[in-house]
Amino acid sequence: MSLLWMAWTWPTAAFFIGIFLALVSMGVWEYYRPGGAPRRGILTLDTTRGDRLFISLLGSAFIFLGWLGLFGTPLWGALVISLVYGYSVFRWV
Repeated sequence: MSLLWMAWTWPTAAFFIGIFLALVSMGVWEYYRPGGAPRRGILTLDTTRGDRLFISLLGSAFIFLGWLGLFGTPLWGALVISLVYGYSVFRWV
């Protein structure tokens, strides 16, 4: 499959596929284990699973942008930091 028609690279496609899979996974998780009731976390915010997904995606975007600004490529360090951040958001926020 060629992505040249949109001038995308494979990493860009993988990024958007990852976001799509995260949204689908959240939908399946909510279908089989309803529990979207708000939960109060360490920041004293009432958040649902969807809120935590949004917070983790937004924060990860800033982590990657900061990494690019400070260190440039490769982005493996930013990926590790973002995964730890995402886990922390879902665990404690």
